[in-house]
Amino acid sequence: MKWTPSLLASVMCVGGASMPIVAHAKIYMSVEQAQKAIFGNVAMENKPVVISAQVQEMMRDASSVSHPFASNRIWKTGKGDWFIVDEVVGKHEMITYAIGINADGSIKQIDVLEYRESYGAEVAEPSWKDQFIGKTAASTLKLNKDIKNVSGATLSAKHMTDGVKRVMVMYDQVLKNLH
Repeated sequence: MKWTPSLLASVMCVGGASMPIVAHAKIYMSVEQAQKAIFGNVAMENKPVVISAQVQEMMRDASSVSHPFASNRIWKTGKGDWFIVDEVVGKHEMITYAIGINADGSIKQIDVLEYRESYGAEVAEPSWKDQFIGKTAASTLKLNKDIKNVSGATLSAKHMTDGVKRVMVMYDQVLKNLH
């Protein structure tokens, strides 16, 4: 018996081998859902700010995050609490997260809105995110110092921690003095 290659099988093998590996995004919640999760039904006003070059440099120095900060994704409650949406690179893809900051400058809560990596989504787990609660701009906010690492999600954990640090520097330098 002589083996003859099947054209269909050959095309399927070549086609399957050339398909790109795609990371699937996981959407946990929208901005509006995160606002409600952190602050309930409290009314919020969008408060875009202009961040000076000096403050931008301070944010980069404190966090090593060079991805631009979108300063139009900032909201304030009537009680002086802040809600901020930011993005950082995980390993290869962006992680979108929200930070709730109490009027006293302490972190109320962090939520992951969208995680686009194929692995490492443990940074969206409450057991990891809750480490940030109560931290302030004066806190170290460094992975393996006051924030524990997540095995298998080291880069996502480091970059999110750095992102939170840069947001807290921006809060300290800009937002806490806005009325």
